[in-house]
Amino acid sequence: MTELQKLVNSAGEWLATDAIPDYPQALNGLQLENSGKVTKIVAAVDACLATIEAACDSGANLLVVHHGLFWQGAQKIEGSLYRKLKRAMDGDLAIYSSHIPLDVHPELGNNALLAAALGLKDLTTPFFPWKGIELGLRAEVEITRDELIARVEAATGGCPHLCPGGPKEIRKIGVITGGAGSEIFPIAETGIDTFITGEGPHWSYTAAEELGINVIYAGHYATETFGVKALASRWCEENPNLSWEFFDHPTGL
Repeated sequence: MTELQKLVNSAGEWLATDAIPDYPQALNGLQLENSGKVTKIVAAVDACLATIEAACDSGANLLVVHHGLFWQGAQKIEGSLYRKLKRAMDGDLAIYSSHIPLDVHPELGNNALLAAALGLKDLTTPFFPWKGIELGLRAEVEITRDELIARVEAATGGCPHLCPGGPKEIRKIGVITGGAGSEIFPIAETGIDTFITGEGPHWSYTAAEELGINVIYAGHYATETFGVKALASRWCEENPNLSWEFFDHPTGL
């Protein structure tokens, strides 16, 4: 068994990839094979040309991402997709992607790690049913809205956008990283007073105001840097001959 296949197998077991639902375009797991050799891993949020080039330039053999190569669905292998695949294959770079499995994992997941960075680690329980799983985490707290905003800013390194539709004294928080703002109506029905997510459609802001719930839009990219770092780190813990680094390519969204 090659080094690559060992890493793919272990990640699949840790993340329960085959048991976690996702969008069809996610194609979780190994998306592009290489010769089987892995000595260095680069973690990034997106499998875009910039991250693929950076990984190849760094001498990495494996790129692990949250958003893979095929979000646009079936496409002709031309233009940017051709350039990405050619650059990766010329550089013997494998690409591994994990979306929802790397959101919901209780240790390596974006939700859990963002919650921990907010000081909520020991307070969270799963919430918000989606396709047979619980997609997010909730916590009962006693914190002011201003303090929570400050914690989100420190955790993500960005400037979160607030919809102050709910109370200033926060008691029930829900966390779903990424683009869960479109779920504001069913989210409000769960009874939380403050929802932390990455982004949402324009209408989600006014809907949150009318529903009486705070929404903290902390950035789709910024809330989803945690999981890929954790997975790369876990691989290296299990395989001390490997090294890893994170390539930061923020979108501002």
